[in-house]
Formats: sequence, C-alpha cells, structure tokens
Amino acid sequence: MQNILNDIAETIQAQKQRGVVADYIPELAAIDPKQFGIAVALPTGEIYSAGCAQQLFSIQSISKVFSLTLALGKIGDAIWQNVGREPSGDPFNSIVQLEKEHGKPRNPFINAGAIAVVDAIMMGHEPKEILAEILQFVRYIANDSSIAIDEKVALSELATAHRNTSLAHFMASFGRIEHAIEKVLGVYYHQCSISMSCEQLAKAGLFLVSEGVNQSTGRRVVSAHRARRINSLMMMCGHYDGSGEFAYRVGLPGKSGVGGGILAIAPNNASIAVWSPGLDKLGNSMLGTIALEMLVQRTGWSVF
Repeated sequence: MQNILNDIAETIQAQKQRGVVADYIPELAAIDPKQFGIAVALPTGEIYSAGCAQQLFSIQSISKVFSLTLALGKIGDAIWQNVGREPSGDPFNSIVQLEKEHGKPRNPFINAGAIAVVDAIMMGHEPKEILAEILQFVRYIANDSSIAIDEKVALSELATAHRNTSLAHFMASFGRIEHAIEKVLGVYYHQCSISMSCEQLAKAGLFLVSEGVNQSTGRRVVSAHRARRINSLMMMCGHYDGSGEFAYRVGLPGKSGVGGGILAIAPNNASIAVWSPGLDKLGNSMLGTIALEMLVQRTGWSVF
C-alpha cells in the first residue's frame, strides 16, 4: 500500500493541469494549489499516507457527511421531511430546483440541503452549543481531540455569504427553516471551516467502512443499515452534478469539498482521504479525483 501511495503522489506532483482554487472564498483563494496529500485508513487501524497528508485544510462540504450522520442520530428519518434523497444534477449552490420543488432541497449534500440539516439539528439551541456538538462528534469519530475550526476561513465565508443567504431565505419563505437564518448560517459556515488533515479525515470515515463501526476503536457510530444509507447518498450525491462522473471513474461513495478534499469509502476495505486545492469546473478536486481513480485501479476497490 505504501508503494502504491508513493507512486500516486509522484504521478500527481508531475501533473501540469491542477485546476483552480476556490477564489470566491478569500482564505481559500490564497492556498498553494501545488500541494497534494493522500491517506488510507484500514479497519485494523493502520494508516498509510503520502504527500502533504498531515497538512491541515478546510474540509468544507465534506462536513455535510458528519452533520447528516449527527442529524440521523438525533431525529432519525424525520430529517427527510425537509430534505430529499435524490441527485440534483445542478451546481451545489443552485437556487433553481428550490423554486420548482417548493423550497425542499434535493439532497443533504448540496448547500441548501446542508443548511436545512443544520436547522434541523439546532432544535432551539444556540449556535455555540450546536457547533460544540458537531466538533465533538467529529473528534469522536476520528479519535482525535486536536481537531478544530479555522475561524479565519469561517469569517471569510461569512463575508461572501450572499448566495447561501439567498438559499436560506428562499427555503424560509416556504416554511422550511425554523431558526433565525443568521444563526443557522453561522453554524453552517463554522461547520464547513473544520480543519483536518488527510490522515485525520481518513480516520473519521472509518465507521462507514465497517457497517457503522470504527473497528480500530471498537466504537459503533451508527447502525449497519444507516451506514449503508449514508454511503449510498455519498455515491449518488457526494460530488454534486459531477457525481455520475465520479461514480464512473472511481466507483466509490465519496464526498468532496471546495477546499480540495475528498473523502472516499471502500466498504469493508478502507477509508481514503485526498487533498489537492485545485478544483475542476464543477467544484471538485481535479487531482484528487485522478488520484482516487489510480488507487482504485491498483487495488480493485471499486464497488462495481
């Protein structure tokens, strides 16, 4: 495995086309696009990595997997009353479908859906309480108490929040947001600004590898049934309108973030995290996708 990752990292570093960083968020626009990291966490607890696998980065929309898991634990299938489970086929920040579908987001991984999930888990509590709960949960599943929120990134997102604010107001106009919009968005932006390395992120995904149990710690996070459901949503919706292409090329449940990270799950085999800040035209890590495609070709881990 280490030789495979070394080969992938060497190949990726030689790539000339690296995509474009998310320049609409000032803090992300300043990140060096030449960086690349990859980590593979096995159910046994072994971790293999290459490149900048210990470099912290903003996980952005990958956090939506964790907030959804938390929401399912808190309110169960009631979450689906205000969020759908279908691929969107549209950009992650699109408002078009919300109007057609009466303010109900198509799935929990587009921005509108993730905002609705945050609203659902607040349950009358203040933003600081919910953020502490989300952060505690991420630390728990990664078995790492050092994981923190990057406040500079969160403030940078708040300063450029016009589209997401519009999405939240649009949903509220249909009665689908219960809490004050500024509070919901404050939680959402801080959630997206959780800072992790590839190694930490790979460990955080281990519960989805082994039917809800992180075998390296012995902790059951969710039921086997729920783990399969989360994986299925990652496969169908985890890369926005590029989910079909990712399934075709990589063949694993995955969730991307505009910080350049991707969390991919190879059921029964491994949790994989890659990071390369340059994005393709759909907002997914260009070289991260290539690296995962190479890994699957070498390991045979595709679910297909």
